[in-house]
Amino acid sequence: MYAVPDQRGRRIVVTGANSGTGREATARLAAAGARVVMAVRNTDKGEAARADILRGRPGAELEVRRLDLADLASVAEFAQGLVDDGEPLHVLVNNAGVMAPPRRFTTADGFELQFGSNFLGPFALTVRLLPLLLRADAPRVATMSSSAAWLGRIRFDDLQWTRRRWSPMRSYAQSKLADMLMAQQLADIARRRGWDLRSTCAHPGFTRTNLQTAGPTLGGGRTSPMAGVPPFVPSQDVVVGAEPLLYAIADPGARNGGYWGPDGAFGLVGETAPARLPRHGRDLAVASRLWAEAERLTGVTLPVAAPS
Repeated sequence: MYAVPDQRGRRIVVTGANSGTGREATARLAAAGARVVMAVRNTDKGEAARADILRGRPGAELEVRRLDLADLASVAEFAQGLVDDGEPLHVLVNNAGVMAPPRRFTTADGFELQFGSNFLGPFALTVRLLPLLLRADAPRVATMSSSAAWLGRIRFDDLQWTRRRWSPMRSYAQSKLADMLMAQQLADIARRRGWDLRSTCAHPGFTRTNLQTAGPTLGGGRTSPMAGVPPFVPSQDVVVGAEPLLYAIADPGARNGGYWGPDGAFGLVGETAPARLPRHGRDLAVASRLWAEAERLTGVTLPVAAPS
């Protein structure tokens, strides 16, 4: 098991902290001394997860706050609440997401659900929180992508899937490729601006969580193909599956722009190791164009300079 380095004195936001890799990361970061803000859409589920973690780790410093990444007003409210606290933020963990719903849904702002929840919401959150991150010592933004990003393509002429026939997995793959490109673009921005900020990225392989069931059963009725993944496909439990993300969050060796995942069969299972970015996942020209489009769609733009 990966030993999370000492996190005492560090304040960390984890999105989707009530279940799956987010919950596992939250528990282990708190055990290492971090103060964790559990950013969740359903606060009742968040409080239940917090209580469960505290039963095993009575001294954990955990706080539940509501965040709906499918609603840009919720993102703005959550970010403003952290700003109002007046404290630096050491790490933002963009972990939450939805996978392969049975039909095309839209967010509160009218975006295709997976592109909106998995990319535009985390993008807006990241940019809004950059001033707090840049006030902290050795800040990081760690973003969860997916091996599905290898199958993704950024179609600037139809990012919202209104012209093409919508596909649950191809739209998911696009959203996770967008996350990967966001992480790479932020790493490049930090280098060019001289910011003491690391932007890292990870994928969990095929980790057994509710991601494979919550999305496919969203809205009731028929399910998407992801609800019936064959049992012979290699998979792993969340304790191991969360470790690439934990490495990206906390390890001193996690370099700016780095990407980590399992080292076993087809990158689906195994111990944490550096992962290879697909060629279209490291294309900074596409990343820069996508970043500009995300700014336009969300109305959220980079701060002019790092706070003093």
